[in-house]
Amino acid sequence: MNQTTTWDKVDQYITERLIPQDAVLEEVLVTNQQAGLPPFDVSPSQGKFLNLLVQMKGARRILEIGTLGGYSTIWMARALPSDGQIVTLELDPIHAQVAKANLSLAEVDHLVELRVGDALEQLSQMKQEGVEPFDFIFIDADKPNNPNYLKWALQFSQPGTVILGDNVIREGEVINENSEDARVVGVREFYDLLAEEPRISATAIQTVGSKGYDGFVLGIVNS
Repeated sequence: MNQTTTWDKVDQYITERLIPQDAVLEEVLVTNQQAGLPPFDVSPSQGKFLNLLVQMKGARRILEIGTLGGYSTIWMARALPSDGQIVTLELDPIHAQVAKANLSLAEVDHLVELRVGDALEQLSQMKQEGVEPFDFIFIDADKPNNPNYLKWALQFSQPGTVILGDNVIREGEVINENSEDARVVGVREFYDLLAEEPRISATAIQTVGSKGYDGFVLGIVNS
């Protein structure tokens, strides 16, 4: 059994033991696949991880940068109190349409504001609108813009805000300082900003599983 096969089987084991079967979430993944969305959804174990983090934080307001088909949005929305809200940003109108249907299926659409368009433009517009700070921010969109998303995330934060960034190991390519892959370059600049930014304390965790070899950055805003 090769390493990747082992990762897949362990992920399956974790899901079977710790994550109750959920017909809605399974249907969401099928819908995303049938709609031709890229297979970038978090895994079930990672979705549960997001859900638990939101619960541990006691978050009421969440910002998600990168909706795709709404799978991760649903996991987080289910951890919110009845008066909570997620603002989620999606560039692609087709992805957004699929996400809206999925959020409705999961009966969490009343907790979600889905904004469609370029995320940086949406964030700028939100600033003009005077949108309140968030308790939890999940960055999971185009990696070249990760540094810009982090800068905006800090603007929409307050002391104690949790910022989580996905896909920050890139199969180990993150250590390749000569990489010409714009996604790797963006992630490396993301790390550089985190290292230099006194307002946030952060670490990164490497992960393996059905999503391959990757990882998360987790930080807490301290001022």
